[in-house]
Amino acid sequence: MTSDLREEGARRDSLLPRGARHMQATPEASPLEIELFTDPACPFAFSAEPIRQRLRWHYGAGLKWTVRMIVLTREPGEAEKLAGGAPGLQRRYGMPIDPRPYPRPASSEPACLAFVAARRHAPQRAQALLRRLRVRVMQRGLLDDPALIDAAARDAGLDPSRLRAWCAEPETLVALEADAAAARSPSPAARALGHKLGGPARERRYTAPSYIIGGFALPGLNPVETYEAAIANLAPDLPRRPPPESVLDVLEWSDEPLASAELALIVGLEPDQVRADLRGVARFEPAGADGYWSL
Repeated sequence: MTSDLREEGARRDSLLPRGARHMQATPEASPLEIELFTDPACPFAFSAEPIRQRLRWHYGAGLKWTVRMIVLTREPGEAEKLAGGAPGLQRRYGMPIDPRPYPRPASSEPACLAFVAARRHAPQRAQALLRRLRVRVMQRGLLDDPALIDAAARDAGLDPSRLRAWCAEPETLVALEADAAAARSPSPAARALGHKLGGPARERRYTAPSYIIGGFALPGLNPVETYEAAIANLAPDLPRRPPPESVLDVLEWSDEPLASAELALIVGLEPDQVRADLRGVARFEPAGADGYWSL
């Protein structure tokens, strides 16, 4: 199995050179716009990362993403609720979440602000920053800790001091407020699914994650087939990349380490089979009850 995987990886190297990270949209197909409302503090959003990764694999540059921050902890009691940890989600979805409670409640606003600053000034690194913030907070990191944000910035290839300067700009604060306001102005279609929204009765909001695909609202966490069906209906001519032939294909394509659960959903294997296939072939970084794989 190990030699076969290595040979397959070598074959794919010749077809997909490192750096060709995304499937290119054909000239005939315009990218389909996706607006994603999320928050780095939310364990539900983190548990939905396998879905985002699978959509990236299948549709690549055919999807144009706009990621917006909810800033969950602005609501009274939300920080305290998040500080209780999420052991049930870890068991249900398999993502690397430390199930223990956090040392204290923490605001997600500084991390949300950092993401918006990166989105404004370094959009090509903003998603990497959000990912590193999530990875750290799901290991009981505190999102209002400047050291955590600095470390996530370095991981994402950003200069922490420059990021802090971007965060201090009035335009960044305005952009964050626009995100938070949009999150608290769900569409009529989303409001019709009130059980999928959050926030107090006087100000309902999108939960994390909530997708708006081509104007079609899909609030809350849904099965991956829901998003793929929406994409197929809204953009039937959008090219869809076939499933990968091996787990190594996915690691070669990915621009970030992936959890076993993410690889499993993309390839269509059980997480235990993913671990067996990659053992001794790929690098493994333990985290929570599982960890992250990379080449």
